[in-house]
Amino acid sequence: MQTTNAQGVGQDLPKEKQTPMGLYVTSREAYEMWKTSPDTIKILDVRTPEEYLFVGHAEMAWNVPGFIQHYQWDAEKQKFPMTVNPSFLSDVQEIFAPDDQLLVTCRSGGRSALAIHMLAKAGYKNLYNIVDGFEGDTVNDVESVFNGLHMRNGWKNSGLPYTFSPNPVQMRIPKNETNPL
Repeated sequence: MQTTNAQGVGQDLPKEKQTPMGLYVTSREAYEMWKTSPDTIKILDVRTPEEYLFVGHAEMAWNVPGFIQHYQWDAEKQKFPMTVNPSFLSDVQEIFAPDDQLLVTCRSGGRSALAIHMLAKAGYKNLYNIVDGFEGDTVNDVESVFNGLHMRNGWKNSGLPYTFSPNPVQMRIPKNETNPL
């Protein structure tokens, strides 16, 4: 699908990164948008708290996990499963109004698209998917030592400022079996 980003530039976007709003930006574009209007442009990071803390995050980003990582191996799917965070919408609604301009990010643009779908159903209107996410797309080059890793673009790999220092005010830790509080 050919899509148009905030600057009107067309780009091919995989189905899993597409959203009902059709609003897309790269990490660099998101950062520039935020710099021009930091009081009105908000960045929402829907990654797990572990990703936010240990991989790093944009300092201005709010962390409201869209999904909960479970730590029981799924042998059939060969991965640790994730489920929707049941408090995601209510947590977002405590922080942001439906008319706020939100730039939504995850690792590489897939979970942020899913989060945008949920937010759109809840009445949010100005939702941009940061299509390359925080870590970026997968390197697909068998000659590269980075083959298979999320290092092709993204906030972190684009040289944009980020931190490992948490701001607890900007985080919402989901309630789950390991955190019932």
